[in-house]
Amino acid sequence: MSGSTSPPPSAEVVGTEGCFPPGYKPFKPEEHGLERGFRLTVPQEALLKLLAGLEADRADGSGKAGDQVSDFSQQLPGPRLGVGMDCCVIPLRHGGLSLVQTTDFFYPLVEDPYMMGRIACANVLSDLYAMGITECDNMLMLLSVSQKMNDKDRERVMPLMIQGFRDAAEEGGTSVTGGQTVINPWIIVGGVASVVCQPNEFIMPDGAVPGDVLVLTKPLGTQVAVNAHQWLDQPERWNKIKLVVTKEEVKEAYQEAMFSMATLNRTAAGLMHKFQAHAATDVTGFGLLGHANNLAAQQRNEVAFVIHNLPIIAKMAAISKACGNLFNLIQGTSAETSGGLLVCLPREQAAKFCSEMKSQSSGAGGQGAAGGAWIIGIVEKGDRHARIIDKPRIIEVPPRGSQAANQDNSSNSPAPSPNLS
Repeated sequence: MSGSTSPPPSAEVVGTEGCFPPGYKPFKPEEHGLERGFRLTVPQEALLKLLAGLEADRADGSGKAGDQVSDFSQQLPGPRLGVGMDCCVIPLRHGGLSLVQTTDFFYPLVEDPYMMGRIACANVLSDLYAMGITECDNMLMLLSVSQKMNDKDRERVMPLMIQGFRDAAEEGGTSVTGGQTVINPWIIVGGVASVVCQPNEFIMPDGAVPGDVLVLTKPLGTQVAVNAHQWLDQPERWNKIKLVVTKEEVKEAYQEAMFSMATLNRTAAGLMHKFQAHAATDVTGFGLLGHANNLAAQQRNEVAFVIHNLPIIAKMAAISKACGNLFNLIQGTSAETSGGLLVCLPREQAAKFCSEMKSQSSGAGGQGAAGGAWIIGIVEKGDRHARIIDKPRIIEVPPRGSQAANQDNSSNSPAPSPNLS
């Protein structure tokens, strides 16, 4: 697995049909007024209020220090990043090193437990990658086993999930050395990632300047794809979208979403250094706009993010519209899981970053059939907020293996330049 960016052949053998026992649902979102694919994330505004008392200081040191940070810790040299961003960055007592650490967990989104394990691991590691960190020293796995599962089902499902998590960790150059397992009404899977870094190994998410370009490294629409796939067996739901999409297109989109979520953002993290990225975050439960706003608020300079283009898995925008914008996909608040990195790059570097992402992902069968990154917007002078323009350009990203993707891969013509006017 080491060095590979594609799920192993065993993932295809496992398949996506029936790996969870027939009729068994590890979590039923509909019983809670939700659709599958929702992260069950605390609303962003509420979360920031809850965490306000924990925030010690801003990344630039301009904010007030909280009681939680000792006088000794305040004296340690090096950047500090606390609550609110992807990772915590804590200066250590030894030689100018910093501890970078993150955790995340959620309910199963896909039917294949092996792939779900991979997705969970990729999602945890993505927080490190958003800091430009390419190496992880250690991972812990967090696992909740459903009390509704009998022994046979548990012995069938949980080892596959654990193996997927471990394989993705190995692909990321690290290993799982422990964790915690509990009994719960539903399956929950996640983990903790930790690394000790030199200052030049990570990029603080606060350096965006006017004139930068915003780049996204995975297409949006995973939540819509997962739900649409579930609706294939729900006539009342399927009837709402069948005029805009075929069953085959839904199945292709679901496969693309699953493999995209299971793909590590490690390549993008390395290229952040090569092309002098100024800031980045990963796009997950708060959606593109939610995370863009969070990143904008972190900046030292008075900037605003303006998003013009939305790369979306093919047909997912049409499905979202046919559902009465149930997902708010075009509005940028549709939840993503293990999404791409949103990166602020110097204008002269953005196209090179995208080109190299595309060449590396194409060579490894990686991050989407249509390429590895898209220019989606600009950074301008502003009030540390993000917005999507009224009529953004929708970039339809064909699922890998589809006829459209094969035509795209066989074409030697350059991709059209994004419209950022």
